[in-house]
Amino acid sequence: MNVAKVIVDVPSAAIDQTFDYEIPERFMDILTPGMRVIVPFGPRKIMGFVVQITDQSSFNKLKPILEVLDLVPVLTEELLNLGRWLANETLSLSINALQVMLPQVLKSKYKKEIVRSTEENLPLELEDLFQGRDVIPFEEFENSPLTYNQLKKAVDAGDVSIDYVVQSRITKKYITMVAPLKEIHLLEEALQDLPKSAKKQRAIIEYFIEQPEEISQKLLLSKLQTTSSTIKSLVEKGLIETYRKEVYRNPYDDDAIERTAPLTLNAEQQSAIEPILESIENEKHEVFLLHGVTGSGKTEVYLQAIQEVINKGQEAIVLVPEISLTPQMVNRFKSRFGKSVAVMHSALSAGEKFDEWRKIQRREVQVVVGARSAIFSPFENLGIIIIDEEHENSYKQEEQPRYHARDVAIERGKNNSIPVILGSATPTLESFARASKGVYKLATLKNRTNNKPMPEVITVDMREELHAGNRTMFSRLLMDKTRNCLEKGEQIVLLLNRRGYSTFIMCRDCGHVKECPHCDIALTYHKNNQTLKCHYCSYEELVPHSCTECSSDSIRYFGTGTQRVEEALAQIIPEARVIRMDVDTTRKKGAHEKLLRDFAEKKGDILLGTQMIAKGLDFENVTLVGVLTADSMLHIPDFRSSEKTFQLLTQVSGRAGRHELTGEVIVQTYTPEHYSIELASKYNFEEFYKKEMAMRRAFQYPPYYYLALITITHPNQVVVVQSAQQMVKQLQQIVQPGSIILGPTPSPIPRIKDRYRYQCMIKYKHEPNLRKNIQAVMNYFKDQIQKNDLQIIVDMQPYQMM
Repeated sequence: MNVAKVIVDVPSAAIDQTFDYEIPERFMDILTPGMRVIVPFGPRKIMGFVVQITDQSSFNKLKPILEVLDLVPVLTEELLNLGRWLANETLSLSINALQVMLPQVLKSKYKKEIVRSTEENLPLELEDLFQGRDVIPFEEFENSPLTYNQLKKAVDAGDVSIDYVVQSRITKKYITMVAPLKEIHLLEEALQDLPKSAKKQRAIIEYFIEQPEEISQKLLLSKLQTTSSTIKSLVEKGLIETYRKEVYRNPYDDDAIERTAPLTLNAEQQSAIEPILESIENEKHEVFLLHGVTGSGKTEVYLQAIQEVINKGQEAIVLVPEISLTPQMVNRFKSRFGKSVAVMHSALSAGEKFDEWRKIQRREVQVVVGARSAIFSPFENLGIIIIDEEHENSYKQEEQPRYHARDVAIERGKNNSIPVILGSATPTLESFARASKGVYKLATLKNRTNNKPMPEVITVDMREELHAGNRTMFSRLLMDKTRNCLEKGEQIVLLLNRRGYSTFIMCRDCGHVKECPHCDIALTYHKNNQTLKCHYCSYEELVPHSCTECSSDSIRYFGTGTQRVEEALAQIIPEARVIRMDVDTTRKKGAHEKLLRDFAEKKGDILLGTQMIAKGLDFENVTLVGVLTADSMLHIPDFRSSEKTFQLLTQVSGRAGRHELTGEVIVQTYTPEHYSIELASKYNFEEFYKKEMAMRRAFQYPPYYYLALITITHPNQVVVVQSAQQMVKQLQQIVQPGSIILGPTPSPIPRIKDRYRYQCMIKYKHEPNLRKNIQAVMNYFKDQIQKNDLQIIVDMQPYQMM
């Protein structure tokens, strides 16, 4: 008996195992691991992944697989193995680890179609099935005498393809094409026969006599200012034909991007790339940390290393932080490698993502540029993985499976014997410590490629501004320099370290702050629609006119948001044109790109924004960067707050003076003496690294210790407290003597979405069996998790302590 081991799509710890199913005769030749199938599970039919095929089972009577969803596996063998590693590493369910690797479309409800992909004749039995059509429902094949094997042969030969039509949206995009059916001399004869009054029909025929090739109906109608009824008349006369043609949804206009040639590397870049090329040549897995100041030409090193990989016939994955996936970054890769680049990020529609993913699966591209999830691209001949801005928090996924893209990249690097490059001007302490110890290979780029000095950073003490009677949010120096830039026609970038209009509203009489009724957190005020919103559970309400506690009408707004800064700028410098970039102005698809394009085209003088403007932007006319609230991050309860502040200030300083004009940076702060602010203003990473490492050692934090954060949530506070105490008691019995358990304590935000939250943290140096032990403790709570709505969330590498 042929048996498929299947992981079913039921996200529950009780079902986190493989189930055996019999492979029916009709699927015998086509089923391979990595395909999705429909299987009976209790009374229902559900989707599952085939992870192994074997000829034995410990059960005598097996249920058969009902349907095979793919004829080409959606997961490669390498990705299946990676899924096992990921589930184990992050203590998550196998089904979650496999689902995270696929585009959304493959997780929706869908029906299947078979699409003809060739103009030539199909094998006879398929030709009978299609009967002249281009697309047929999959059910027709299932009800025909054809076998799955015959269909698979046709798919492998490229004659037909299987398509998923999501019930709520089409996953493929088709356009209607128009083409001449007759040769030019016959069209000329037909033109003589058409009455003079049929002007529109004559115009179409004249067009095809001039250009006898296909054109999209939409373009033809707009060119000739005519309607589809005219086209219909000519189709009936047998002069032209219309047909549907599949097109990839392409969010980028590839043909408009000019191709660029590799630049000559300077001595620093050359010595950085040599060991990488050697590693590619010798097919050896090594991790390189490319530590280069902003503007030192790290991207050119990436591009030339990728070219080497492509020359060998291999493929490359490049990860960039979500916010750096601006057209600027994408264009650098598209202009070098043309159409062999796929782009994956969250601003694409579900259909666009699916198309990009299929290009990778069908081996139509060699390079993927994308955010975190692009690390799972289904390449089968990987040659290099690059993570740009490796210090970015967005590489860590904050829901199950809680993976860090850097760890996945290194695991794939090992499996494929290929180099992994981590690049950053401000690498994480963990990475730099590994490079200092020789675990990673360090390459340093100390100079900018244009040989210009790094912009000068001036720190302004806002306490002195207050003493001098300046109560605005702008220092006098920043305003003078801004006016000076505007007079010269230069541009300015202003960074504000938060979002929303005013952080919260408070009654000045009784001190009451309006909080979310479902989460223990103050509501954020959004001015444009006069609402208070919770950024955790999406609850919102209108701004009250009087205090709900004491009925006083002296409600005031506290905090500084981008909208408020924009209004203040309009009052102080009314002539400045401000482009604001934050969560609210970039919600619409394409808004991010449009705002940056407007700024590049000098339609604005000041680009004002949150963290999203600190990275990866390159504007030649920007000579002044202002940071308004440099220290707002320092006061967050997070041991990485100094590191994040240093990184952000260094990154945003790098936006100034990148070309011919020299740049300046003004950092406004209430704590200018803090070492992260002081050393960022001198670009002194090494000194910052020493100081911060001393702090980490003293307080026993990474990279000296590893951390595991366990959060327990429940609608009832008593249940949470009791469970958390039990959890800590159990953990204390199983950890090594040198390990430390902190807690249980309420989480920094004690309640979210009406669930109370408690947490405990394990700090450890050496716990070889920690994952196994935590799993055993979670099994102890199995009943409560299943029957009593208890949730236990484990993060083996926490970045969010909230």
